[in-house]
Amino acid sequence: MRCSIVPPYLLARIVAAAEERAMPAAARAARRALAETPMVHAARRREILPFAAEDFGSPRSPRRTISDAESTETVPGVPVRREGETASGDPAVDEAYEGLGATFALFDEAYDRSSIDGRGLPLDATVHYGEEYDNAFWNGERMVFGDGDGEVFRRFTISLSVIGHELTHGVTQHTANLAYSGQSGALNESLSDVFGVLVEQHRRGQNADEASWLVGEGLFTEAVHGRALRSMAAPGTAYDDPLLGQDPQPAHMDQYVQTDEDDGGVHINSGIPNRAFALAAVAVGGRAWEGVGAVWYAALTSGELVPDSDFASFAGATVRAASRRWGSAAVEREAVVDAWRTVGIEPGRA
Repeated sequence: MRCSIVPPYLLARIVAAAEERAMPAAARAARRALAETPMVHAARRREILPFAAEDFGSPRSPRRTISDAESTETVPGVPVRREGETASGDPAVDEAYEGLGATFALFDEAYDRSSIDGRGLPLDATVHYGEEYDNAFWNGERMVFGDGDGEVFRRFTISLSVIGHELTHGVTQHTANLAYSGQSGALNESLSDVFGVLVEQHRRGQNADEASWLVGEGLFTEAVHGRALRSMAAPGTAYDDPLLGQDPQPAHMDQYVQTDEDDGGVHINSGIPNRAFALAAVAVGGRAWEGVGAVWYAALTSGELVPDSDFASFAGATVRAASRRWGSAAVEREAVVDAWRTVGIEPGRA
């Protein structure tokens, strides 16, 4: 399983537009990242299995190892910082280390989950992957970060929501194991966005109405007219730039994108369940990871989902989780129902 934060349609757009605008580093870097897309898609379409169950002692603190690929595409690379060691002075190394720790802390403190597998899995990451590599990805075993091209993208460790997003693919792999195509794939991507922003909010101590609800904030250089890769609160508004084009994410099922690209639009259509979560979280108020985030986590781990679960099935699972948490007549439960209906999804029954 290999899930990347920058979707292929955006990389393709950068290749074409950067060449026209004489931005050689951006064109070169995006072309390299895009060249891996067929291999990534083939890997995703194979059966994806959760990790074999292995008990690491369920420690209540992370066990991190950060390695340096030294601008090659060989992983894991050379270990440069292990658990408990002092900061290295390399921003990418230290941001990755802190990001893995922040993700561990959210799942441990909010959901009593020991690492992404629930069994204390050590958290590993590789930085400085490739030359000017325009992406970050979860490869089924570790996080891998590129340094960006410097013209469009900065280094990918700079965004805590990106780190949380990619590691959450591992949580999904261990739980519902949602297939990476169509609506189930868009749910897979949305869940990573949800917990990616919750990692950031948890670290900052933000309430739902204080948060930016942006995924990948800070990734773009100052040359780009854009705030982030995606906006959960307002899908379709994250960027509008001559080089990147306009953010294509829909905010309602009426705008659902039917496409054979991007594994059936997994990075595009994820905007719909993303908006439902943000709406519900703001309506309920307080710290989102304690309220609606706990409901989404309960739905993900409930055992009610199957690999090809669609939006309505997941929405139904969240409503049932909300009923168990707050009661069937609670205003918080109704906020969840209303959020799904606002984006055009009627929660399904069990």
